[in-house]
Amino acid sequence: MMIDMLKSLTPEIKAELISIGKVKVHPDLMLPEYIGRSAAGPGAGGRSVFFTSDGRRVRLSIRDNSILLIRPDDDGVVIEKNGIVIAEGDIERVCAHCPGQAYISVSERCRFHCAFCPVPHIQGPVKSNEEIHSLIEDVYKAGELNAISLTGGIEISPDKELFRMETLVKELVSEYDVPVGVCVYPTQDSSDILYAAGADEVKYNVETMDRDLFKLICQEQHHEEILTSLRYATGLFGKDHVSSNIIIGLSETDDNVISGVNELTSIGVIPILRPVVIGQNNKINGALRPSADRLLYLGNQAKRLLNKYGLSPLNARTMCLPCTGCDLTPYRDF
Repeated sequence: MMIDMLKSLTPEIKAELISIGKVKVHPDLMLPEYIGRSAAGPGAGGRSVFFTSDGRRVRLSIRDNSILLIRPDDDGVVIEKNGIVIAEGDIERVCAHCPGQAYISVSERCRFHCAFCPVPHIQGPVKSNEEIHSLIEDVYKAGELNAISLTGGIEISPDKELFRMETLVKELVSEYDVPVGVCVYPTQDSSDILYAAGADEVKYNVETMDRDLFKLICQEQHHEEILTSLRYATGLFGKDHVSSNIIIGLSETDDNVISGVNELTSIGVIPILRPVVIGQNNKINGALRPSADRLLYLGNQAKRLLNKYGLSPLNARTMCLPCTGCDLTPYRDF
């Protein structure tokens, strides 16, 4: 559709949409090809829709109680806030979790019990290799397979999850000529194993760079071991191909986020500033969805530090950085 530049998805409007995080969807848009489902991380278990305009994309959870509404308009869609149109654009087809990728949660279960994450409470299915190959083939036949991304929880142990990923990566790189990214909880040799299997990128999530907060919310994980794995991974996978989530809104300070971004970028890791999802399984006192102003401020600080250390999300090929739906992504969004 023709976009009114006054109602395009500017960085400021995208930040506002992300800060709200949810949208009511008009019945005419509630079609299977438009609805995504998250099976991993803080947003697990929910349905979502992807809106795009002016070269930017945002993913919003579907909730009937939202102040936002997305509805058809001419040959595209509009997003209204309290009845006023704030953005015009299009809704994107979702084949496997996000547009343009086969982004698959291998295991929708986890033995860790991080305070912000619903996965251990949901205890979803574990996909068979046959199911995974079928999902990827569907995306390929639709002509939308630009990358394969594999993520998941921990069904039995980190080592067994890694072995499963290793097997899948070996199979997939022999079948498809697209980059493959993997997000797992790192083990001592996870980077070596995934690199040898043919993975192009890895993502190990630190969740927060506030060490004291990490001890409270991720009691079964080891922060310094994750950082050690990230540092080592950059030497194998190279600049711009190792990333990590920092969840924003867990009660951390802006100074802590900026210091953490500096620490990660200084070792060659691209931080992804991921807004916390506030839900019934979130057990963190003081957790608060970040405001649009906070997202813009921290995003600009992250861009400054990425530039300082010569890193760019534009070169990432798999997982969250090329998708951009859940986050404000430096160089892609602003």
